[in-house]
Amino acid sequence: MFGTMIASIMQTPPETHELQGQIDALEERLKQMQKLAAIGELTSTATHEFNNVLTTIINYAKLGLRNKDESNRTKAFDKILTAANRAAKITNTILAAAKNRKKEFEPTNFIGLVSDSLLLLEKELNKYRITLEKSFPEVLPEIMADGNQIQQVILNLLINARQAMPGGGKLHLKISYDEENEMVDLLVRDYGCGIPPEKLPHIFDRFYSTKSGPDESGKGGTGLGLASCKTIIEEHKGKIRVESTPGKGTAFTIKLPTVVRAKLLEENS
Repeated sequence: MFGTMIASIMQTPPETHELQGQIDALEERLKQMQKLAAIGELTSTATHEFNNVLTTIINYAKLGLRNKDESNRTKAFDKILTAANRAAKITNTILAAAKNRKKEFEPTNFIGLVSDSLLLLEKELNKYRITLEKSFPEVLPEIMADGNQIQQVILNLLINARQAMPGGGKLHLKISYDEENEMVDLLVRDYGCGIPPEKLPHIFDRFYSTKSGPDESGKGGTGLGLASCKTIIEEHKGKIRVESTPGKGTAFTIKLPTVVRAKLLEENS
């Protein structure tokens, strides 16, 4: 009798289940909206870069047509082929991000994801006079990841870093392998305005933003980006942390499990 009374008290009211269902539905809709926003931002950025590639193709095609010298024409064809391959890579990256599919965690080349993200943002970084410093290892274990989601995180961090240096500056990227813990680390370090100490604890809160609104490129100000990044990284059994000093810059570090570690975590779960 007593046990039945306790079980009755501990039962969740039906209206609570209904409310939780509504919250879950809203969370899913929010994730879809974030994905659409990320694709829109990615498409906007890639369109400018794609136009730049087309200009290169057109100019070298004209050069090849005017030139009767075989060596010069061969050089023009080589430039056209390089630019066309670049255009194809940009297109494939956008198409992959736009696929409406369930999460698929699979062995993923992390250096490739970072390099593709830089390819899409190359013109934007040049436009805002951002000098890029890279430190990538020649060999790196694959991570277990949904590549589309992790690329969203990388793009978000890169765009934030660029926005922190509106007058130009240095952006440092470092990829490393934590062999002891079987994790792959990415450091994104800018030398911009930094984040005030009172705001730093809240930057991963949903709807919180240190920005007053979108900048001149139309990016930023929603307060969704870093909250979404944190969710994605944690779903991948990874970690994200931030260090910042006003006037000196900000450093984000993400840690993601290698395929080996991901399998161990799955076996022990």
